Amino acid sequence: MTAFGYFLSCEEFGPAELVEQARMAEQAGFEALWISDHFHPWNSEQGQSPFVWSVIGALSQAVSLPVETAVTCPTVRMHPAVVAHAAATASVQLGGRFRLGVGSGEALNEHILGGPWPSARVRLEMLEEAILLMRNLFDGNEVSHEGKHYRLENARLYTVPDEPVPIDVSAFGPKAMSLASRVGDGLITMKPDEGAVTRFRKGGGGAKPVSGGFKVCYGQDREAAVRTAHRLWAPEQLPGEMGQVLPTPRHFEQISTLVTPDMVAANVVCGDDVDAHVGRLRAYTGVGFDRVYVNQIGPDQRGFFDFYRTKVLPQVQEP
Repeated sequence: MTAFGYFLSCEEFGPAELVEQARMAEQAGFEALWISDHFHPWNSEQGQSPFVWSVIGALSQAVSLPVETAVTCPTVRMHPAVVAHAAATASVQLGGRFRLGVGSGEALNEHILGGPWPSARVRLEMLEEAILLMRNLFDGNEVSHEGKHYRLENARLYTVPDEPVPIDVSAFGPKAMSLASRVGDGLITMKPDEGAVTRFRKGGGGAKPVSGGFKVCYGQDREAAVRTAHRLWAPEQLPGEMGQVLPTPRHFEQISTLVTPDMVAANVVCGDDVDAHVGRLRAYTGVGFDRVYVNQIGPDQRGFFDFYRTKVLPQVQEP
């Protein structure tokens, strides 16, 4: 049975707004929370980027829903031992209702310390070593590690949950999918791609959970909703590897001039057509996703939650 969650956007909202959205999500009947982990927003129109671990601490006191980062890069900007420390504490605060979603990252967030941005092959290699290191720390034992990319001496986490934090791996291409299948406790992938789900399960993922998510822009005026989605999230329509290699919000603003409102309208559910919102959710459930997360673009959060509570979620959630 598929669980439906809400995707909190740290790029678009400050800490207090995110906590309030989490409360509204729980009241509307959403069953879980994703939260993005960014140092920068994608563009200046989004305008926010709070430290996700502080927000997760606040969420643990505000709601009873499970929480997952979507996703954290534990390889460049933050050493995997520090990410493990944060994740273990978050899991304790949430009573074990925390999953760590990880990925190979984007230069947008990870280049800020001034080092080189590794190739995709090296980033996946770093991610695999980071996952191994974090799992060793989650056991609560003292860990010393000298690997190809990371070194650790006499490190021990004293505040750890009863069970190790599950680590889900974000994957889009075949090499990342292979890594997720081999070492992940679950898969995160954004498109409702039946082939990706099959590759994960046959590659070693088995019955582990597959999670995905998408953005919508609810509003009674569809054209206005398209304009809002285009203003705030045009970078989401950029093809290829640009999302991984461009270093600043300014660069995303420059290249996003190539994204038209029509491109956004063709790819993002905008407006208040119930069938369109339900259909997008069913595109994921129909190909075997275990969890589906929705993010509302723009300021009309209360309208979105009322809409999903009364008209959308009742059509997809089993009684």
